[in-house]
Amino acid sequence: MNNSSERKRRINFFAIALVGFLLAIVLFGCGGGKGRSIPSDDTPTSGTIQISVDESFKPIIDSQIKVFMALFPQTHVIPHYKPEAECLKDLTNDSIRMVIVTRGLSEEEVKYLKDTLEFAPIWDKIASDAIAVIVNNKAKDSLFDMSDIRSLMNGTSGYKLKPVLDGKKATSTVRFMLDSVLRGVPISPDVAGADSSQGVIDYVSQHEDAIGFVGVSWVGDLLDPQQLRFVNKVRVASIEAREEEGKYIKPYQANIATKRYPMTRGLYYIVKENYGGLGRGFANFMQFEKGQLIFRKAFLVPAKMDFSLRDARITEGE
Repeated sequence: MNNSSERKRRINFFAIALVGFLLAIVLFGCGGGKGRSIPSDDTPTSGTIQISVDESFKPIIDSQIKVFMALFPQTHVIPHYKPEAECLKDLTNDSIRMVIVTRGLSEEEVKYLKDTLEFAPIWDKIASDAIAVIVNNKAKDSLFDMSDIRSLMNGTSGYKLKPVLDGKKATSTVRFMLDSVLRGVPISPDVAGADSSQGVIDYVSQHEDAIGFVGVSWVGDLLDPQQLRFVNKVRVASIEAREEEGKYIKPYQANIATKRYPMTRGLYYIVKENYGGLGRGFANFMQFEKGQLIFRKAFLVPAKMDFSLRDARITEGE
C-alpha cells in the first residue's frame, strides 16, 4: 500500500469517527430521558424552566431568581411555590425540571427516579435554614425551650397560646415538627394551619395569643422593606440553646451555623437533567459566590461558601 492510499484510509477513518462522535452528541442531547427532546435554546444561561419550590423559602428564592435573570437576560425561571410534599411529587412531572426542598434524596428515591427517568437526578445542599418562632408584639412570653415547643405541638402545654403552622400536612415545617420535635407523636388538632408562611405572619400579627412557626428567610432580612413590615407586626422569640441550659437565643446565622439554635434544617436543590441545561445553570448560580451571598444576606447560612465565625460579645435580647 503506497503512502497516498494509506493517507486516504486514515482520513476516511477519522472522518467516520468524527461523524460518529457528533452523532452521539446529538443523540445524547436529544435524549433527556424517555425520548424527551431538548429545546435548542436550553443552555445553562438561556431558555425557560419551571421549578417547584418549598413555600417556606419564597422570599429567598425570589431573590435568587431576580438576580440570576438580571445577570442572564435570556433566562426565564418560573417558580411554583408549594408544600414540600407536592414539590417532591413533581419529580415525576415532565414540566418540572428542578425542585428546591429541605432534604435530599434517599437511595430508594434515586433508584426509583433512575428507573422512571432513565437517569439519576443530581442534588446537593446549598444552605442551612432555621424555623423561627414568632409571637404577637403584645405577647407576654417570648422565651421558650424545646419542651415548651413540644408541648405546644402535642396539646399538653400550659401556655395559653394558639400554635400556627404553614399548613396541617405536607409542608416541610409540619414534617420537621413530626420528625424532629414530636418524633412521631401526632400533632394536636388544636394546632392551626394557615395556607402559607405569609398567612402565619398575618394570623400572629392579628391575635395576641398566637405563636407561629416560619422559615427564617421570612423574618431575617431587615433590609427588605416587606420584611420590615412583618417585623413591625410580630416579634421573633428566643429559644433555649442546644446543650446550654438557661441560655436563650434567636435564629441568627452564627447560631444556625454552629447548630446552637435547636431548630435548623438544610436547603437542597434536585435537578432532573442529564445534560447542561438551565436547571444546572441555576443550580450552579446558587452554589457559587453570588448565589451564596444572597443566602447570607437573607440570614441563611451558605453551604458552599466559608462562613467565618469571630469572637464577639453580643447581647441577645428578647
